[in-house]
Amino acid sequence: MANTYTQIHIQVVFAVQNRISLIQADWKDELYKYITGIVQKHNHKVLQVNGMPDHIHILMGFRPTQALSDLMQMAKEDSSKWINTKGFVKGKFSWQSGYGAFSYSKVQVPRVIKYIQDQEKNHSQKSFIEEYEELLKIHDVEYDQRYIFKSIE
Repeated sequence: MANTYTQIHIQVVFAVQNRISLIQADWKDELYKYITGIVQKHNHKVLQVNGMPDHIHILMGFRPTQALSDLMQMAKEDSSKWINTKGFVKGKFSWQSGYGAFSYSKVQVPRVIKYIQDQEKNHSQKSFIEEYEELLKIHDVEYDQRYIFKSIE
């Protein structure tokens, strides 16, 4: 086959270190644009990004030109440096290690976009931990409860 054709839609979810609510409303849109730029620089397409003060969701059209783990490492490292350089938080900002990544078919994409857009509404009904565990269960991902989140110190 002369060409490669793919249709890969991935939702990535990751949390602020210790799940502390550090992402503030007055700069979250800048953060989302910055992370979108990182993802797009690597030729992936961001379909939706949103989150809460303690975590973020990114839905993207993913090209199989690099490992997802490499992209997430760059996005998290570069955005942490950016937040710290901008002085948006007192002390040092960092993302928690690890992330969740969940794949979707094209017909599911509009529903996932709506879900990500409605983060505030969703979290009025369930916590981030409940949401994350639900995603793991829906996608049949085996996990050990002890290692999902670093405890708040």
